[in-house]
Amino acid sequence: PLGFALLQNYPNPFNPTTVITYDLPVRSRVKLAVYDRLGREVAVLKNAEEDAQRYAVPFNASRMSAGVYFYRLTTPTFTETKKMVLVR
Repeated sequence: PLGFALLQNYPNPFNPTTVITYDLPVRSRVKLAVYDRLGREVAVLKNAEEDAQRYAVPFNASRMSAGVYFYRLTTPTFTETKKMVLVR
């Protein structure tokens, strides 16, 4: 990858599984977390040092309530947040 990127999850809306994809252009410490509408962290999908490449991370929300959630990718030099919708 040429740059950091957080792509829209697919499918969206989803029930109960989706995939979150992101790009790392250089080896980086990565945290990928999911938050509810109130900003509470409800899941941590990644929290590790990772090599430069594209990642596709499955997310299973079968134990969560329907609604709007946000997922955030954080590295030392990049942060981005996107919205996803869980339907039942």
